[in-house]
Amino acid sequence: MLRLSNITRSFAGRGIVLDKLEITVSEGDSIAITGPSGSGKTTLMNIISLLDRPDSGDIFFRGDSILNYTPDQSALYRNTNLGFVFQDHMLFPHLTVMENILLPVFARPVSKNDYREKEKYCRFLMERTGISDISEKYPFTISGGEAQRATLVRALINKPSLLLADEPTGSLDSKNAGLLGELLTVLNTEFGLTMIVATHSENLASKMKKHLRLENGKLIN
Repeated sequence: MLRLSNITRSFAGRGIVLDKLEITVSEGDSIAITGPSGSGKTTLMNIISLLDRPDSGDIFFRGDSILNYTPDQSALYRNTNLGFVFQDHMLFPHLTVMENILLPVFARPVSKNDYREKEKYCRFLMERTGISDISEKYPFTISGGEAQRATLVRALINKPSLLLADEPTGSLDSKNAGLLGELLTVLNTEFGLTMIVATHSENLASKMKKHLRLENGKLIN
């Protein structure tokens, strides 16, 4: 599905963060990437999503090089193929939980029939993740665990090929972190969702099929 070839990225004041990095992601993979703060995990996620560009190397998605995509092509690639979960849930306080989840639907023109299908899918996902009872609540009235599950459902609403999760349990207590980890496992095993999870949590990393460590700009087993 995804291959990063010879990716190098450096920053002024930090030097080389990613050094001729290689990674291949196949359909149905679940990959944990661990490493200390500043090791480049978020930089790697940003490069995969074309939010950042490497100094050199290439990125292939389903066989096609995507590194030279225009901004519009990059946005379409993200909206069509990727789902994102971050440490901060980034829910808009003035929208209900369900409205927040459905926001990505409007990144492209959508017909009334398509929207009704997305609404139906949203309710299905909320039921599966145990948050169907908070659909009309606002983010400031729900718990951190509920907010992160809402973020996960939002990431899935456009049926992405690849889920990118950057420290998804970093702001959660151990109970909710465990619940989110189990949810990710179910999404991978039952739904076949391919995922890359950057995390400090060895417990979360252990739930993924593969565990890679980012050290000195390279990924090692």
